[in-house]
Amino acid sequence: MNILVVDDKKSVRDNISQLLSALGHTVTTAVNGLDGFEKAQVAPFHLYVIDHLMPLMNGVTLIKNLKNIPQCADVSILFMTTQGKASVENLVEFGLFSEVINKPLNEIEFLATIKSLINTSVSKIA
Repeated sequence: MNILVVDDKKSVRDNISQLLSALGHTVTTAVNGLDGFEKAQVAPFHLYVIDHLMPLMNGVTLIKNLKNIPQCADVSILFMTTQGKASVENLVEFGLFSEVINKPLNEIEFLATIKSLINTSVSKIA
């Protein structure tokens, strides 16, 4: 699967890329929401892993923009936040996220969530 990881912290991008690549996925990274938006428009992805708070374009704005592009609108989104799941649940845009996970990432929880989202994506494709 092709996965786009959008996070402004290099260490987070590198860690997630390593985890997903080890599972056989192709990973593209973006350094902020604007970079991620540009990359999502030129290449097809099966899953987006998007950070909440980033410069230039935050994760919520990125997701709203992606949902307006037909080829991106149905792609599953794992939304990552340092603000806590409870605060994210209060966002008007909460329904746009496929799953929400807290940062710093718990690798076991992250991989289980990824597996679930990939299974959902595969059933959408089939």
